[in-house]
Amino acid sequence: MWTQWWFRLAGALLAGLSGWRVGALVGKSADETAFIPWSLGLLLLGVALGLILTPYLVVRPITRIGSAFTNITFGALLSCTIGLIAGLTVAALFSVAISRLPGWPGIALPIALSLILGSIGIASAASRQDEITQILWDRYRLNDTTGKTYSNGRVLMDTSAIIDGRIADISKTGFVHGTMVIPRFILDELRHVADSSDALKRNRGRRGLEMLNKLRKEAEVPIQILDVDARDDSEVDAKLVKLAKNLKAQILTTDFNLNRVAELQGIRVLNINELANALKPVVLPGEEMVVRVIQEGKEPGQGVGFLDDGTMVVVDGGKKYINTHLEVSITRVFQTAAGRIIFAQAG
Repeated sequence: MWTQWWFRLAGALLAGLSGWRVGALVGKSADETAFIPWSLGLLLLGVALGLILTPYLVVRPITRIGSAFTNITFGALLSCTIGLIAGLTVAALFSVAISRLPGWPGIALPIALSLILGSIGIASAASRQDEITQILWDRYRLNDTTGKTYSNGRVLMDTSAIIDGRIADISKTGFVHGTMVIPRFILDELRHVADSSDALKRNRGRRGLEMLNKLRKEAEVPIQILDVDARDDSEVDAKLVKLAKNLKAQILTTDFNLNRVAELQGIRVLNINELANALKPVVLPGEEMVVRVIQEGKEPGQGVGFLDDGTMVVVDGGKKYINTHLEVSITRVFQTAAGRIIFAQAG
């Protein structure tokens, strides 16, 4: 409220001074014996108009411009600025010759040319915002000497990650950032799997399509279907790696071989299995836990149970407790390529 009154006072002061100046000029050529001097009359008129019109001519336009800029992303603002500078630069080059024309065309045409080419530059840059920001980002990444690996926020999804289905639940938690991109050839492969004559493959393909539909409806991140396909007859994994290199994107998969091939080519890979292993609770020898023994072990007297995350627990002396919950004490933890095995002793 007080800010608006300060603008009103400033506007009244400027308008009053302008009115006084105009009144002084008019008074020199008009009748000096008027009831109210021109300077005083126009001064009062300017103050009144400044108090009334300043909010409409200054405050509200500035507020609207500020609100408009708050909704503009940094990438759009940067692109439009570059387009404006390019348009004005071209206009300045033409104006050098046009300004030599005699009369009003030498003044009006450069101004009009600057307005037109500046507007064209802004519109052109705004329509190519993604390309401009990507070029600037790539240039920064090439000049960076820290040795870090960067990506543009895109994540290419492999068929195995879609069929696995866990990404649908992970995306709802908000831990996944960026745009999840599904290339057209991945959808084609998923459709071929769903139409397979083999019942197991057909069920896996249909599950993948269901997970994809669930992901599209419930994911907290943007989902983009990329209508692109490699023209060669290479395998799907090779196409995905090639596309990831071109887009400078990451790959989301559960395929161990694709994981290694992509990493060898400098592509960042998000493996859901590695994420699941990293999220397993840490247990140490000497700790106690409760486990349900469900079957016999390989060695005499052993019982086997599983934790909620699928970790196998081998319990010495647990055979006689099959189908019951048992409190056990951990003796050692053994990590294998297939996962983790916990050895425990019945309490």
